[in-house]
Amino acid sequence: MKAKAIVLTGYGINCDIETAFAFNLAGADARRVHINDVIAGIERLEDFQIMALPGGFSFGDDIASGKVFANKLKHNLGEQVELFIKDQKLVIGICNGFQAAVKFGLIPAIDGDYRRQTTTLTFNDSGRFEDRWVWLDMNKKSPCIWTKGIERLYLPVRHGEGKFIPADNQLLAELRAKELVVAKYSTPDGAKAGYPWNPNGSVENIAAVCDPSGRVFGLMPHPEAHCDITNHPRWTREPVPASIMGRQVFRNAVEWADANLT
Repeated sequence: MKAKAIVLTGYGINCDIETAFAFNLAGADARRVHINDVIAGIERLEDFQIMALPGGFSFGDDIASGKVFANKLKHNLGEQVELFIKDQKLVIGICNGFQAAVKFGLIPAIDGDYRRQTTTLTFNDSGRFEDRWVWLDMNKKSPCIWTKGIERLYLPVRHGEGKFIPADNQLLAELRAKELVVAKYSTPDGAKAGYPWNPNGSVENIAAVCDPSGRVFGLMPHPEAHCDITNHPRWTREPVPASIMGRQVFRNAVEWADANLT
């Protein structure tokens, strides 16, 4: 039996098709479902093992990127989302979905409170929308299920509010101590990144974070946008190894769900 993935969509979300395709490519049975259909009870989160909050510009980025989407989830489906996580299921937030996840409180949820926001993603230091490819160095000590066995990723970013900021230095220290920083921006040769390789000015080059269980994961770059060599703009001119593509992120999740949840 295939793991079932629900890819939530709604007004302004525009990466749902690619995200569902990435899950299907990885062996899942992925479906795009409008958030209103879940709120109305037409679809149920409990029928799925994986939930994705995809990228885009949900609700026009009103108030702040991901904020309306986060509130819509929290105040209409908060209990269902918490039960989904309690049942050991998997969650990923990508770009706008990451913004929604942190504003809901799903990530990093160090103290087990999945409704309290402790970090944010705010305006890029450059003061503009950044659309470019970036390198990520992965934390091998991270508990993140989604990134097991991945050393580096080469993915596109496209956001105006991607600067990761923790609430305070104590939280940052906890993120470090518990190895919840899953990935950091780096230069092509693996050195510490500055702009433009860190496209937004994130504290300590943080690009991806997970909760202590490793099952709830969020990142600003788009793994669904680099699942095939032809996704890269220079694929006819330079080699692009499969090991740096985002498809392994989805394969890790699907394989774990198949082994543990279906």
